[in-house]
Amino acid sequence: MSELVLPGEQIHAQHVNLKLGPGLLQLSNVGQDGFIISTRAGELKHSANNSKWWIESNSRRYIPASQESVVGVVIARSGENWRVDIGSAHAANLDGLAFEGATKRNRPNLKVGSVLYARVSLAHKDMEPELECFDAQTRKAEGFGELKGGFLVRCSLKMSRLLLDPTHFLLPLLGSRFPLEAATGLNGRVWVNAKDTRHIIAISRCIEAVDPDGGGLDESGVKKLLGTMDI
Repeated sequence: MSELVLPGEQIHAQHVNLKLGPGLLQLSNVGQDGFIISTRAGELKHSANNSKWWIESNSRRYIPASQESVVGVVIARSGENWRVDIGSAHAANLDGLAFEGATKRNRPNLKVGSVLYARVSLAHKDMEPELECFDAQTRKAEGFGELKGGFLVRCSLKMSRLLLDPTHFLLPLLGSRFPLEAATGLNGRVWVNAKDTRHIIAISRCIEAVDPDGGGLDESGVKKLLGTMDI
């Protein structure tokens, strides 16, 4: 059973490699008294091994958290860097060298409007977030980078977390009907692509219909919706 918490409540989360996600703030050393508080109202969640804890709340305003994957849109170039809209209060910075194999002479040619799948490398309440487009451990792209073609769907933060749950029905159900590509960011944005434009439209409509902020359809409801589409 999920535990509902309110802002300011103390959270007793302890682990050797404890990582705090959105909605939680460490006010003192965890090893001493575990003084962690919630900064938002919602459901207290944790990973299977209790190493990562966060607050699940249905919101459309994304608060960046380190190591989270996001889908962003380039809005400006600043010298050798880019400014990227990730749906947070402030635009994020993306260094020109934060790509696999990037050098001063060989770096991506991103334009305003380019869609990116990136990871938050720095998130602090007093600083603008920073992004990187490679895996911090392997230094390989691992799927991060520019997303070409396709369509960007906006949804609630809760919906994006649902889509990242491997047990959620929607993407496997759609994938059984036709080939598709999807990149889901924890910032409430999902990039989708398919060979047929009708399939892209179907994916977008299904995401919006399943979103708790939308129709909140279950699996049977989505199957009925797909039956009404020309796919």
